[in-house]
Formats: sequence, C-alpha cells, structure tokens
Amino acid sequence: MSRARELWRRVPAPVVDVVLAATAAVDVWLNMWDYTPLGVALAAAGCASLLVRRRFPLGVFLLTLPMATAQDVPVAVIVALFTLAARSRDRRLLAVCVVLSAVASSVPWPLAVPSPLAEEDPTMTPIFFVYGLATAAGPVLFGQLFQARRDLAQRLAEIEEAREHEQALHAQAVLARERAQLAREMHDVVSHQVGLIAVRAGALQVATKDADAKEAARTIRSLSVTTLDELRTMVTLLRASGGSSTELTPQPTLADLRKLVESSGTHATLSGALPPTVSTPAQRAVYRTVQEALTNVRKHSPGATAHVELWQDGDDVGVTVTNTAATRPALPLPGSRHGLVGLRERADILHGTLEADPTSDGGYRVRLRLPLGTD
Repeated sequence: MSRARELWRRVPAPVVDVVLAATAAVDVWLNMWDYTPLGVALAAAGCASLLVRRRFPLGVFLLTLPMATAQDVPVAVIVALFTLAARSRDRRLLAVCVVLSAVASSVPWPLAVPSPLAEEDPTMTPIFFVYGLATAAGPVLFGQLFQARRDLAQRLAEIEEAREHEQALHAQAVLARERAQLAREMHDVVSHQVGLIAVRAGALQVATKDADAKEAARTIRSLSVTTLDELRTMVTLLRASGGSSTELTPQPTLADLRKLVESSGTHATLSGALPPTVSTPAQRAVYRTVQEALTNVRKHSPGATAHVELWQDGDDVGVTVTNTAATRPALPLPGSRHGLVGLRERADILHGTLEADPTSDGGYRVRLRLPLGTD
C-alpha cells in the first residue's frame, strides 16, 4: 500500500491533470443525454478547465457545473468539487457549491435537454435533488479529509523539526556544562599545582649552590610558567561556548604588532623585522613588551612620539621601544610598575633580559633581548 502511494506521488501533477481531463471527456462521450452544440461546447470547456484546477479551483467548478444539466454524475464536477474542497477552508462556500451542483443536476433548465426520467415523472425532481446533494457531498468530504491529512503531515513535520532543534540545544547545553566543569577543574586543581611547582622551583633556584641543580630548577620553573600560560589558554577555550560569536581570540603574535602600534593612541612607528623561526613564547613576550611600553607612553608621556624597532643581533633577537619627552604635563595616575616587573620575569623565564631606563633627552627606552632558540 505504501509503495503504491509512493509511486503515485512521483507522478507529475500535469500528467495527473491530463489523465483526469481525458477521463472526464470519455465520461461525457458515454453518458451525455443529447449532443447539442451548446451541450458539447459546455462539456468541452468543463473538461479542458480541469487542466488548471489546481490554480483556479472555484473557477473550474463553475465551468464544469453546466455539465451536470446534461448528464448524471459528471466526473468533471466530482473532480472539481474534490479539488475545491482540498484547497479551500471556507465551509460555507463548499456548502453553497454542493447545493449548486445538486440544483444543476435535478432542476430542468430551459436550454438543457432534460433527463428521460424527469420527462416521464416530474415528481422525481426532489428525489434527484437529494441524490445530487449526496453525490456532491462525497467529493467535498473526501477533499476536506485530504486537506486535514495534509495539514497533519505538515504539523508533524514541524513538530519533528522542533524536536530535533530542541535536542540540538540540549546537547549544546550539556556540552557547555561539561566544558565549564572541566575548565573549573583545570583552573582550580591543575593550574594551582603547576603554580606550586613553579614557586618551589624558583625557591630552589635561589637557595641551591650547585650549578647543575640551579640550572635544573631554572628549567623546571621555565617549563612550569609556560605550562601555566598554555593552561590559561585552554581554560579560556573550554569556557567559550563554541559559537561563531564566542570563538576564542588567538594569542597575539608578531603579525599583530603593526595593528597594536597603529591603535596604541600615541604617535608611534614600527620598523625592522624578526626571523620567522622565533618561537611562539618569544613572540608573545615581544608583543606584551611593546604593549606595556606604549601603554606607559600614553599614561606618563602625553604628546610624546614613540618608535618600536625589531632587531636581530647574532643569536639574539629583541625589540626596543623608545619615546621622546612629554610635551604636556601628565596626569597623576598611580603606577605600581608591576607591568615592567612582569615583563622582566617573562624575559628571565625565556633566558633573556629586559632593560628599562630614561634617555638623556627626557624620554624613556625599554629594550627586550631574547635568545633566538628560546622555546
């Protein structure tokens, strides 16, 4: 049964309309009472109108209605009523159409050839009218049933789509909770323990007198701090929801320096370049150094110009940020110098140095030097 229904659905709609129009024409040819020129013309118009029944269901019904005056139960009228009922939700209109169909098939019309039974017994007209009502109500009821079934199928499809959408949202919510929980575990447990390792390694580096132990402690501290930096990145990634609007912003690299200089809010220029073999931690250190230096220029040297120079000196690479003296008084903003302290610690971890000193003309210079092979 389902296979036959599937095959029927694959039949193109124009083919179905042509078959119905041909069937209605054969029905007229076999059952028409008398082939008058007017009757043949009306029958031809009614059969041909079935080709456009899907676009103009009410108009097609009105064109097929005269056929009911010339034959019993015309196929064209039944098809037109079914189509109208399947596409219209106006039940009063459908009731009127049923009555019109019954009247056309039961009442003698002046220009139509009457039914042989009506000629023999005129009292049969009321009976024909009731018969016409029942006959016209059938396709209307089937059309309404077809419409209800189509609406139900559409509603079920909408419910299924809503259910799938709800399941997707639920899965995303569960994933977000799991990622948030994992981020908390990494932040509260793993990061804390790695931080303790870095602190103990730093204490051992200061306390020990053995050169090998001091170097080992330095390495442990460096790796611990690098691991902490990567853990912070992973925690931020896990806390992101994964949507296009909350994607994790990539860690800054040398490619972002020019944008940083241009958007620093100071008159700053950038020159020089570094080799592409500079490691990612070193690139971050250079970026953070330039960022902190330009921030200090904006805060403490209003009106000054700054120049950022990237350079390579043998096996070392670095950056120098030099600014001129301020051209107007600076606001008394608090400064703890924690930014430069953090930069020195970052440089020390990467086996480099950071120098920050005033210049002879009243400006300031920050210079970062890092080994080229720093990991």
